[in-house]
Amino acid sequence: MTVTENQIPAIIQEAKEAAYVAADTYFKDKLGGQDAYACGFAWVNIYGIKMNTKMGKAFKSAGLSKDYTGSINMWNPSKYGCQNVDTLEAGAQAAADVFKKYGFRAYAGSRLD
Repeated sequence: MTVTENQIPAIIQEAKEAAYVAADTYFKDKLGGQDAYACGFAWVNIYGIKMNTKMGKAFKSAGLSKDYTGSINMWNPSKYGCQNVDTLEAGAQAAADVFKKYGFRAYAGSRLD
């Protein structure tokens, strides 16, 4: 599948929506709605895109930027209202899966706070 830069905003929106659904499902089903476990952060890294290309500029226009690893970073894609690292990671993995579906090399990451 060939993705054009015009599709980037819709792909990002799809990733955010998938991330929220995954985080919400995890939080309610696995944690019973209790935010009483390990706190942390989660994100998605997208590799192999130069920011001076049309594709890179499309990601930048959509609000994403490169991080210290040289990848495009999407911080807390679910924007879920909790601090549980497992919940946020479930959302990040769902977002990464959306990017992978479109042929991007994307990985979820997380760390404890």
